[in-house]
Amino acid sequence: MVSKVALLLAVLVCSQYMAQGVYVVSKAEWGGRGAKWTVGLGNYLSYAIIHHTAGSYCETRAQCNAVLQSVQSYHMDSLGWPDIGYNFLIGGDGNVYEGRGWNNMGAHAAEWNPYSIGISFLGNYNWDTLEPNMISAAKQLLQDAVNRGQLSSGYILYGHRQVSATECPGTHIWNEIRGWSHWSG
Repeated sequence: MVSKVALLLAVLVCSQYMAQGVYVVSKAEWGGRGAKWTVGLGNYLSYAIIHHTAGSYCETRAQCNAVLQSVQSYHMDSLGWPDIGYNFLIGGDGNVYEGRGWNNMGAHAAEWNPYSIGISFLGNYNWDTLEPNMISAAKQLLQDAVNRGQLSSGYILYGHRQVSATECPGTHIWNEIRGWSHWSG
């Protein structure tokens, strides 16, 4: 009887996971601080902007937790922002990590923040390379954003360098995303 209940519970958890889309590692799970304040972000946004943190790469959950904490500390303590700048971040372990999350305006692309979500890869992709699990996670996250109504189905995908004078998202990401659906040159 116990094994049947455990199996039923596992099926329910998995079905709930699938219905809700991509699993996002919460700030609490990666040891992040809460935001000092937030500004709401509308639905059916027109843009998704891809970034890299230009810092350390991580391959394990523990390494990624430490890198995320460092990025958040830099954004909040050095730059004076109320939170980490990106809506979501993706580690070399293939996990999607919560930044500002859904429906909170990011601080990732100046004038574009009210109209976009910002997704950043942890690392410097002028020399680090994307793994297939990272690419898959990003594409699943973008589809989840459409399914949730955060992005419009006809959203435009940009690399940060298209909306700001920067090398971001790094050469390797730049070369990759130019082949994705929704990318616009």
